Amino acid sequence: MNLKDLFTALFNATTEIEVTKVLSEKATQDNVHWHPYGDSESFFGVIENQQASAIPALVEKITNSIDAIMMKKCIEKGMDPKSTVAPNSIENAISAFFPESNNWDLGNARQLQAEDIQILADGPRKDTSLIIYDNGEGQHPENFKDTFLSLLKGNKNEIHFVQGKYNMGGSGAIVFCGKRRYQLIASRRFDGSGKFGFTIIRKHPLTDEEKITKKNTWYEYLTINEEIPSIELPESGLDLGLLNRNFTTGTIIKLYSYDLPSGSRSVISRDLNQSINEYLFQPALPIYTIDKEERYPRDRNLQRELYGLKRRLESTDDKYLSESFSETYIDSEIGEFKVTVYVFKHRLDDKSVKESKSSIRREFFKNNMSVLFSLNGQVHGNYTSEFVTRSLKFNLLKDYLLIHVDCTRMEMDFRNELFMASRDRLKDGEESATLRKKLSSHLIKGRLKEVYNKRKTELAANTGSTSDLLKDFSDKLPFDSELMKLINHTFDLKKKEGNKPKKKKKNNPSQTQGDNEQPFSPKRFPTSFKINTKTDKDSIPIIQMPINGDRTIKFSTDVEDQYFDRSDEPGELKIAILKPESNDETGGDAAGTPKETQNLIDVTQSSPNKGTIRVNINPTENVNVGDQITIKAQLTSPEADLEQIFMVRILDKQQKQDKKPNNEDVPDKLGLPELIEVFKDKKDDKTSWDDVQYTDFDYDRVMYPNIDEGKLDSIFINLDSTILKNFMSKLKGEDEINTARNRYLSSVYFHTLFLYMVNKNKDIQMSEDVNNSGDFEAMELSEYLIHIFDSSYTDFLLNFEISALMESLSD
Repeated sequence: MNLKDLFTALFNATTEIEVTKVLSEKATQDNVHWHPYGDSESFFGVIENQQASAIPALVEKITNSIDAIMMKKCIEKGMDPKSTVAPNSIENAISAFFPESNNWDLGNARQLQAEDIQILADGPRKDTSLIIYDNGEGQHPENFKDTFLSLLKGNKNEIHFVQGKYNMGGSGAIVFCGKRRYQLIASRRFDGSGKFGFTIIRKHPLTDEEKITKKNTWYEYLTINEEIPSIELPESGLDLGLLNRNFTTGTIIKLYSYDLPSGSRSVISRDLNQSINEYLFQPALPIYTIDKEERYPRDRNLQRELYGLKRRLESTDDKYLSESFSETYIDSEIGEFKVTVYVFKHRLDDKSVKESKSSIRREFFKNNMSVLFSLNGQVHGNYTSEFVTRSLKFNLLKDYLLIHVDCTRMEMDFRNELFMASRDRLKDGEESATLRKKLSSHLIKGRLKEVYNKRKTELAANTGSTSDLLKDFSDKLPFDSELMKLINHTFDLKKKEGNKPKKKKKNNPSQTQGDNEQPFSPKRFPTSFKINTKTDKDSIPIIQMPINGDRTIKFSTDVEDQYFDRSDEPGELKIAILKPESNDETGGDAAGTPKETQNLIDVTQSSPNKGTIRVNINPTENVNVGDQITIKAQLTSPEADLEQIFMVRILDKQQKQDKKPNNEDVPDKLGLPELIEVFKDKKDDKTSWDDVQYTDFDYDRVMYPNIDEGKLDSIFINLDSTILKNFMSKLKGEDEINTARNRYLSSVYFHTLFLYMVNKNKDIQMSEDVNNSGDFEAMELSEYLIHIFDSSYTDFLLNFEISALMESLSD
């Protein structure tokens, strides 16, 4: 058997059908054997039950390539990767092995480095195969069995600067390789010693007898004479279609007929590139994605490097983002984790709201991930937009919010219980529930709440209401006692704030003088850092805090807002306890035993916002009344770190003040949600389709129930819907048309109200079959109501006398 011809034929095969043909023609001799993957036929379940979809499985392959290059660099430096002199983190490894990494934000330098990891497309468009190349350490053929073809040996568990841990992630992609699961592996050691080895993995085809005796099949790899096939390479290497180089050393893997999701089946340098970016939020190394001209002859950009979603967001030049910020939490239970929030514009330049939303989803939410949980830059789990609507109750931001949670510095025990071994989803356990609860608790009362209120205010300016028409409808409703109980349970009986006379605000000196304030001029690096307290210049500021409360401390600085979050030369704020002093039952004020920060106080620190850094602190259960904690806040800077020392004094419990009795008369009418009429085009002070950022209004859309922070705040009704226009086209005379219009408004409004109340009070949870795939996802109540009214239900209401319905409700 000519082994070079065998490898060439296998590599040039573009689909699994062609691979089957090659094997049937060239690998049928007596010396050809198939050996169980991982040395065991029972590992079928381990391979099958890893990543749930094709993209995170592919990302594991890329992660292995990054690890291989890191290992190569370490060995070239003369270090044992498992020794204490080797870098103890991926971040430190980048600094040690790639001193030029600061230049990777520049196009030419990034592209040059990206050539060391390439993902190439092969085969027909509808049956794409993928080739993954890395210029990493590579393996000798005799070592394949213990590296590429092993499972659960934990061969990277003692190496701290690589992502791999369980020695299994690389096998997850096999299950997405067509029906026969073909995967070609070829490699040569980085120093050029030894031969070029190769093998192919497949799912064992069961014989008729095995179908009777075996419960499952297994995975296996090709051997010749019980060894990995190997050949000598010419000095110039092999031409395998790589960008700007031949293959000489490293590793190359081919995934045949790879089952890419529908959104990533076009030019891989665009669509697959974007998907990988989402899962590699901040990869250690840049990567190339490359398609072929024969596959897409009209595409002008078949080669694109990727360097993570974080850098994509930073490079948008405010085209997509309205703002971004970060908050770092130091928690006694979880440890330290940083949350970065990206808020997208509701309307992009020269695009409608609908087009803008579609563009944002296509560019940044290809995998429907709104909250990303990452470890060392790789996403290990996510929440969909249901977190925004159900946990935060910020429905208005559902399609415009991306949240990144960096879990790298979390407590190891907590973090290990958070993620599945497959590194593509969160465990459904106590730790995951705790993180979700605390994450939402922080976000709904932090800076994101301010962003949400600002967005609501902007929207309110673009929408008008029909309060008089609504009042006329509600005055005539024959509500009985049982219906009133139902509504009381759902809605606040207080009148809408808009119906109350507004109190005159007293002049605030700080507001009246705002026009005279100097504009904030940020600097790239901070030169000032000062705590905002009324304290003598030479004394240490003292913050008094009740043991059951918390305090927000503000620091003034002159650094730009993105200082903590930018990829290029970022800084950070470090909080450390210098000297805890305790007054216990025995008295005295001697220094106590030093403790970790998170053991004494929980800390929330925000990124700079126009010259202000906020730090919120609250004591843990390890603190006693009378304790004094000396804290150092350190703002890093290349020239010299800036420091502020302050003291926290723990006071007795803060007594809750009794609420003032409410002497206002309870109104006899409901605080019903606003009815807002929506038209295709702007009409005077009326609301247009483009004014409504909540949903995509068009001729088919009838209504949208705006559920704001868990409450039905308003109902938008489309006066230019096809259903209404068709109904009115059959009428004659202005009176008939006005009557039909009012019937449409009242029917849609009150039926929405009743359906909302019933579903809300019964706490009914809906789900929908996405794309008829059999995979059900949770459906929000607002989406459920929209689906109902966009169907023939509205047509039915227009032809049904609503008064009959109202009378029946009062019987």
